[in-house]
This record gives sequence, C-alpha cells and structure tokens, in this order.
Amino acid sequence: MKANDPTLKSWVEVPANSDFPIQNIPFGIGFREDGAPRVVSRIGDMVIDLRALWILGYLENLPFVMEDFDSKTLNKMMEKGKEGTRELRNRLSTLFSLDNDDLSKKEHHIPQILLSIDEVTMLMPVKIGDYTDFYSSEQHAYNVGCMFRDPDNALLPNWKHIPVGYHGRASSIVVSGTDFHRPKGQQKIEEDQPPVFGPCRLFDFELEMGFITYQGKPMGDSISTAEADDFIFGMCLFNDWSARDMQKWEYVPLGPFLAKSFASHVSPWIVTLDALEPFRVSGPVQDPKVLPYLEYSGDKHIDINLEVSITPENGQEKIVSNSNYRHMYWNMNQQLAHHASNGCNINAGDLMASGTISGPEEGMYGSMLEISWKGTKPVQMPDGSERKFIADNDTVTMRGFSEKDGVRVGFGEVTAKLLQAK
Repeated sequence: MKANDPTLKSWVEVPANSDFPIQNIPFGIGFREDGAPRVVSRIGDMVIDLRALWILGYLENLPFVMEDFDSKTLNKMMEKGKEGTRELRNRLSTLFSLDNDDLSKKEHHIPQILLSIDEVTMLMPVKIGDYTDFYSSEQHAYNVGCMFRDPDNALLPNWKHIPVGYHGRASSIVVSGTDFHRPKGQQKIEEDQPPVFGPCRLFDFELEMGFITYQGKPMGDSISTAEADDFIFGMCLFNDWSARDMQKWEYVPLGPFLAKSFASHVSPWIVTLDALEPFRVSGPVQDPKVLPYLEYSGDKHIDINLEVSITPENGQEKIVSNSNYRHMYWNMNQQLAHHASNGCNINAGDLMASGTISGPEEGMYGSMLEISWKGTKPVQMPDGSERKFIADNDTVTMRGFSEKDGVRVGFGEVTAKLLQAK
C-alpha cells in the first residue's frame, strides 16, 4: 500500500517519536468549541478536519458524501467498507505528502483544515452496537487458572479449541479521559458468611486491544479467516476494567456481568488495519490443531508494544506493565471467524476486544490480579505507598505503538481516573 511507504514525509511537522506520522492516518471524532463534532484524522500534533476537506473539494471522486464526515460517529464513513476507507486514507496520504502541493500551496485553506490537537476535544469515535470480549492470551488464562485452580488444570478443556468470549455491555464503553466511579456490588468476603453489598474492594484494569468491524454478512452467513481482514476497520487501545471480588461471586454459571458492565474505556483514535499491515508477525504454533474453519494462512498477529502506568492523585507515574499484542494465542481473524461461524450477523461499529494481554514473563502481565499475584506481591509506588489493586483517585494510562523500518505507528493513549464510589 502506497500510504504505508516508510520513505513518505509530510509537509506537516511531525515531532520525533510521534505516534502519528503520515504512515498512520487514524480516524476519530473531534470538535472545537465553535463547531459541531465531525470526522477527523491526525498527523503529528495537527488534526485534519475531513468535513472541511470535503467542502473545499479535496475528496472528490471518492465514495463519500458530506454527511459521512459531518457526523458525531465514524459509523456512516465505515459503511462504505474497506475499499472506501482505503481510498480515503490513500487520498489523505497524497494530500499531506511532501511531494504533493495540491493543498500545501493553498495557504488560505490550511487553517480551515488543520487544527492544533490542543484546540480539539476528542469524543467517542464509534457508536458501538454490540461488544464482545474474548479471552485469548494464553499466559493470562494460565496465570488466572493457576491462581484459582492449579497449574495442571489452568486452562479449561475448551480453551485451545475455541476463542472463548462473551457478549458484554456496549452502553458503558466511554472514551479516554472520562473519569468514573468505583462500582458497587455483591461480594462474598467470607466463605462461611452470606454475601455483602458495597463498593468493590479489588478493583483492576485489564490491558486489551479492541477492533472495530465494518458491516458484515447477513444473518446466517459466516465469515472465513481468509475474509476476516475485509471486515475489520481498525484497532484501538481498550481498558476493560474489572471488579474482581464481584466477578468471583457472580460469574458462575453465566460469566461476567455487573463486574464488567460499569465502564470500559477506548482510545479516541482508530488506527486502520491497513496502517498496521507492515507490523504483521507470525503467531504461536497452535496445538492441538484447530478445526478447519479456524485455520488461517500468513502472518495474522501484530507486533504492538504496550505499556500500563498508575499515577496516584498528586503523585508520580509508575509503569507497572510492558507487554505486546503479539503474545495473543488467538488472532483477530480467528476471533471474527468464530464469532460469525454460527451465523451471527456482524454490524458496522461492533467492538471486539482481545481479552487481557499478558506476556510470558513477570513485568509483562496485563492486570493487577497477575502483577500483584492476587495481592501477595504489592507494587511499590514512588511516593512510598503500595498497590495490590487500583486505589481511589488513581489514574491508569495505557499506551501502544508499533515500530519498524524507522516508522512508528501508534494509538496515543487511553487514560481514566477512578473516583470513589457514589
């Protein structure tokens, strides 16, 4: 893809180590105080107003209308499918390339199209119709299985045969920067005592990546692993918070419910799957061999460096995890193929999350449950305090980027502050 050319340079200044070079061109929803929400992209620290580009005639001969960009979500734009958004990204790449002056020579247009990131408030990028959370990191599943069962039976019998997942709550998924309150719920504190109701005591983050879908096939049809890329728009960082004590009490027999539905946070920029193609890597050997509908060819895992930090109120940031999305056992193609294998219809704007991403060594774990090993290994903070789980007024921040051939394509960050229970 031309837009992925590592030699491309933009006439827009891009700071060193920016997540948003011209090879990225992510999509989101932003607004200024003097305007309405609309579709935007980003290069460096500048936000590109796609509505303004359309009005000024720079997006002619593309399969879009102004309403696709004059919108408070990306859903209308995504309904044009893979070919449409690919053409759009290629056009933006051309317009902002150093060797093209169609836009750069029209100085009176530039202030209408390019805005400083400091002028723009980023909003929830997608109207999420349905949300599915998978459980696809072997190390995470193994760690949790060891804690609550034993190492010999850490993985349940189905785990290496199907990408395990559950349908979650879409209404409480919010954009990065949205503060939220510690949830309340039932907990079984003493095994020989009745449950109690109150604020969650064991509050945790979960380091995940999410992917957003295009419109899928009609209900009853399936999507193969070979077709899956055509139905995936892009990816975002995802913090799927978890109330561990509530979850332990409620999850048998039907799985997570109130312990997960109070809030999850997404990063505001959706990085297209096209932009991530250069960072494809091979996945693990899957043993036992998967069933034919889950078989895939080529490199379908992605090398994305991930980081999690905790910042106490008025305190110093502490990095508590460095992981990588390449550690997934099941890839997105398999997840989507499995999801649609029973004829489930996939819609534009559906969100599917990876499940907690943990690497094979300590320091690479994607939750406090694992990092503190169920509270037995507290994390020492710079101010002298310690964390077994997340405390009130802590801010948790996740960052992610891929890097190869001198090009860094990143996601920015997803961050949120936990307030005390109401």
